[in-house]
Amino acid sequence: MQTSKKEKKGKLIILSGPSGAGKGTICAELLKQMPDLVISRSVTTRSPRPNEQKNRSYFFVSTETFLEMVKNNELLEYDSHFENYYGTPKKFVVDMLNFGKDVILEIDVKGALQVKQNYPESLLFFIEAPSEQAIYERLIKRGSETEDKIQIRMARAKLELAQRHKYDYCIMNDQLDRAVNEIIEILKSRS
Repeated sequence: MQTSKKEKKGKLIILSGPSGAGKGTICAELLKQMPDLVISRSVTTRSPRPNEQKNRSYFFVSTETFLEMVKNNELLEYDSHFENYYGTPKKFVVDMLNFGKDVILEIDVKGALQVKQNYPESLLFFIEAPSEQAIYERLIKRGSETEDKIQIRMARAKLELAQRHKYDYCIMNDQLDRAVNEIIEILKSRS
């Protein structure tokens, strides 16, 4: 008689931290080095940045569509900041986890804490830049924000940094390879 072994459920891995901390760069490297990981794309009402492709970086939608998704309980988490809405489509994440895939979310601090409340087994990684100056320089380098918007992001960064103690792990992104390897080692130890 053959016994069926229990299906492995995937892990939910959340990266968040201030704008300019390097979350997107770290996610890209993790996906290169751990091809079994799946990234969940966020949905947003903001306009694409010059280097972003529609439905690859984000799902870009109208405010009306976004609010309809909220009304229909289609989002795992959502928030409004920097004059736009951001959220994580629920169905894709739940389907991938049930399929046994590990899913990475690159989301803001408020969203990460919302998800942790509903999925306590999720792993939260807070990504930090080495200094406020480094954050500022990274935001300037993007070339997508006005000075006023950068200052708003800098102010929000201070609020987000105050939440880092609520995370499972804090990762300093001062050297990309080291930060990525640190996350990989943690994920391997949690398998």
